[in-house]
Amino acid sequence: LRAYLREESARLRRLARFYEKVQALHQDPKASVDNPLLAFSLIKRLHSDWPNIIYSDEATENTQALHAGFKEVEQELPGAEDLDGAARALMRLQDVYALSVKGMANGVFQRAGTGRPPLYSPGRRISLSADDCFHVGKVAYDTGDYYHSIAWLEEAVSLFRLSYGSWNPEDRSSLEDALDHLAFSYFMAGNISHALSLSREFLHYDPSNQRVARNVAKYEKLLEMGTVGLAGGCHGPPSHHCPPSHVLLGPLSPQPASERLLHLGCSYETNGSPYLLLQPAKKEMVWIRPYVALYHDFISDAEAETIKGLAGPWLQRSVVASGEKQQKAEYRISKSAWLKDTADPVVRALEQRIAAVTGLDLRPPYAEYLQVVNYGLGGHYEPHFDHATSRKSPLYRMKSGNRIATVMIYLSAVEAGGSTAFIYANFSVPVVKNAALFWWNLRRNGDGDGDTLHAGCPVLVGDKWVANKWIHEHGQEFRRPCSADPQD
Repeated sequence: LRAYLREESARLRRLARFYEKVQALHQDPKASVDNPLLAFSLIKRLHSDWPNIIYSDEATENTQALHAGFKEVEQELPGAEDLDGAARALMRLQDVYALSVKGMANGVFQRAGTGRPPLYSPGRRISLSADDCFHVGKVAYDTGDYYHSIAWLEEAVSLFRLSYGSWNPEDRSSLEDALDHLAFSYFMAGNISHALSLSREFLHYDPSNQRVARNVAKYEKLLEMGTVGLAGGCHGPPSHHCPPSHVLLGPLSPQPASERLLHLGCSYETNGSPYLLLQPAKKEMVWIRPYVALYHDFISDAEAETIKGLAGPWLQRSVVASGEKQQKAEYRISKSAWLKDTADPVVRALEQRIAAVTGLDLRPPYAEYLQVVNYGLGGHYEPHFDHATSRKSPLYRMKSGNRIATVMIYLSAVEAGGSTAFIYANFSVPVVKNAALFWWNLRRNGDGDGDTLHAGCPVLVGDKWVANKWIHEHGQEFRRPCSADPQD
């Protein structure tokens, strides 16, 4: 684009010089073509100079060079799926953190309807254009999500009104487009009178549009008949805190606060391992039931960067277990890669550290490879269990039992959002760079622990990287033996 602007600017300067030369020749109204030199230059100018200017290929060549440069990088650019996914991510952040759409458009992460300070104040505020807001609203509109389409298209209409009459070459939409989609969104949501007023505003700008004119007549007729709503209208935003529909659990008894606080604290732990004698693990007990511990400074900055670098080239869209198969799902938005302990000495050292801290056997097939996950724009994982809830789960293919424990290592810091939330236990753990979060997925009797239902909250600001190590039942019989109490 820089080269194109340079060449086009040079072409326009040459064109301006030709214009100034011709204009100068016409300044004297008394000039006569009796002068043979003047007559010759006029005839030549009209016969060849002027057509050469009009039919010059220079502008076309500059445009072709711009197109050729674009073609070279086109395959590396984001696609429609990426753009729509980014729009859905903004709507997800809007819902989960109750953000004001107007605030987001102004570059502020402010809770809707409150005077409280913003959740996050960026050093450099980035505002969204009317066309940006229109695209987010259009993604919602195309999926029949009129709750979100109304909020974002309202903002698009408001911004387009402020700048009406100006034109941005990058925009694909206009005030008319935003009014058209917003009017129909209100109609589908049951607000016919507002759909009518927006459609009338549309006709003010585009009176010849027959489709919208027919809509106006239809809305007027519906209002005369007393129709005030539509079946199947908007039901509000989807719930982002409910467990998946296949999870059926009875009520869980919360542990008394006094009993819980009694056992919470921080300590240096060796866990009986010679590996930890010189540098004990820094353990913080986060919760008792379920048992959740956070090990601070579990990994160094250099080790974290090495693991991210190893995983980077292999990152692919994350999948989830679905029956006997694994597939992509909207409720898990991330990219992941798997690293064997032979991938690098850093991975091998990390596995030894996990074994020392947990006291569990990580030798194949007792544990899965290290999974490295990157949660990008609005990346999240809705409530789920790490352990299998069905014997048909792909997790049993290893023939080493269910996942008994999880170790999640935070490889990066995030500026806002991204916490790990334990839904039924009603607490969350923020991202602590270089720390490792540990919890038991199974009770001592081998049953899944319903209290471990957890979610990865959407990343509001930042780039979240984690490394997961899932440890299975087999091989742990004498390291975490069953209790004498079958209910334990």
